[in-house]
Amino acid sequence: MTKTQDRYDVVVVGGGHAGAEAAAAASRLGARAALVTLDPVAVGRMSCNPSIGGLAKGQIVREVDALGGIMGKAADRAGIHFRLLNASKGPAVQSPRCQCDRELYATAVRDLIGEAGVEVIAGEVTDLVVEGDRVTGAELADGSILLSRAVVLTTGTFLGGVLWVGEERTEGGRLGERGAHRLADRLAARGFRLGRMKTGTPPRFHTDSIDWSQTVPQPSDANPVTFSFLQQAIPERKVDCAVARTGPATHDVIRAHLDRSPMFTGGITGPGPRYCPSIEDKVFRFPAKDSHQIWLEPEGLDSDLVYPNGISTSLPADAQEAFVRTIPALANVRFSAHGYAVEYTHVDPTECGPTLEAVRLQGLFLAGQINGTTGYEEAAGQGLVAGINAARRAGGGEPFILGRHEAYIGVLVDDLVTRGVTEPYRMFTSLAEHRLLLRHHDADVRLWPRAESVGLLEPEQARATAARVARRSAARRALESARVGSGTAMDAMRRPDFGWAEAATAAPELAALTLDVRDREELLIEAQYSGYVAREQLLIDRRAGAEGTRLPVDLPYADIPHLRAEAKEKLLRICPASVGQASRISGIGSSDISALLIWLRVEQAAP
Repeated sequence: MTKTQDRYDVVVVGGGHAGAEAAAAASRLGARAALVTLDPVAVGRMSCNPSIGGLAKGQIVREVDALGGIMGKAADRAGIHFRLLNASKGPAVQSPRCQCDRELYATAVRDLIGEAGVEVIAGEVTDLVVEGDRVTGAELADGSILLSRAVVLTTGTFLGGVLWVGEERTEGGRLGERGAHRLADRLAARGFRLGRMKTGTPPRFHTDSIDWSQTVPQPSDANPVTFSFLQQAIPERKVDCAVARTGPATHDVIRAHLDRSPMFTGGITGPGPRYCPSIEDKVFRFPAKDSHQIWLEPEGLDSDLVYPNGISTSLPADAQEAFVRTIPALANVRFSAHGYAVEYTHVDPTECGPTLEAVRLQGLFLAGQINGTTGYEEAAGQGLVAGINAARRAGGGEPFILGRHEAYIGVLVDDLVTRGVTEPYRMFTSLAEHRLLLRHHDADVRLWPRAESVGLLEPEQARATAARVARRSAARRALESARVGSGTAMDAMRRPDFGWAEAATAAPELAALTLDVRDREELLIEAQYSGYVAREQLLIDRRAGAEGTRLPVDLPYADIPHLRAEAKEKLLRICPASVGQASRISGIGSSDISALLIWLRVEQAAP
């Protein structure tokens, strides 16, 4: 017999990185939010690598923090090893990364969603409750129903999840945790376009069985870059990571066992992440390479386990032990767990619009690996967008959409809903055409107008950001007003011989502004890159017209003259929100856009 429970504004399904962000955002925006998870203790758990950030990913985390999300705060609370990647390169490609204590991170996430007022419910969602073309709740395995105005699916690898170790196949979304198969079947029955993808994880080792003398230490940065803009310092609890390498003997063992790998026997059919391949895939794809790096990363301050980043594998357990022990540092290593692969179901992300709401079901939002992405950070960015929009859908607010020129999160969502995926999507700086404007350093200032309008920031963070924006603007005005030779002090700061001492002399007003190190560094970057930034802004302005030309969801593309058949099919399937988004769809040519614009002008001119 069906039992109806209390009504919620937003129900979030899944307690991973996307789910935690979505639930916290919705709750802090005033929605009554419930997070449904198979195991409440596992909320915020790091399934794979115990690290946050990395190339382009660090930018996403800082954007999440700038908008009021929780990932950066949790990472800072749990961080034990911090590095700024690409520190010797330009500011646009520098990215913060930190190794986390796995348990401290999950605890921090649970604390943060608790502080946000999220109600956590243990259970398995098996179906959606639908009335007409809108979602009105979620049905649980025990027959109970959670009524809600919006539902956010953040199912991760649990949706139709299957674990592989060699030829052993078990159902589950993570080692020792069951998957969600009935929900996958119900999504298929409701007409969603589904696919299969694969990810994997390496074995885990006991630290006292590793010969650390055979590794190269990788110390934490002396002056760590934190993720949260409110976090000025981290606790003194840094640990070293280390680097080891595979060798020819390792690769020989792996090749000898390829016929036992589900990736090569046909057991796994879904594609894996291109830029994070398993060790057997590396050996197969790059036969001329006789060595691959392994980053040995401690899993926590009180943990005796080490995560060997770089040797993800689904080979049988005996084959894993054989190849690992050919590596000098790991010759006598003791395994805590063997590596495995997870194959899972995802939804074609072009089923969603730019708010991450499903086009076919009003009130249903998708975020994270269910959209075909890989990575904690990509999941968190989507979760934040979905959570904000779910709360606004429930409360009648305006959609929240970030542009490609505003944030890496905007690039991520636009790529997903416009181009779809054929393999797990991972963010890179090269995917952001305006990356010079999307530096991690200034995400709080850059996104302040959007953060202020959303209303997610805690009062202390809002005050600090507003003060920084005002301080930076005042300093910029002072530098642009002060004359130095034939130009301004801001112009002079492009020269290597003109630093802050000279700027302070030229613009005495700076002394009263109490600029901190971050302010000075950012103003210097602004000055040095002003020409490039101006060029980028010109491109953005030119494209603004196309991005601003909105397209109704129910536009009759099939009836528009001169649109090619391929264009009609893709426009009807993706339902782009703007002409700009339509132009980025694969297979849509300039002639199709011209035909669309002509039809729009004719329609607008019609009486």
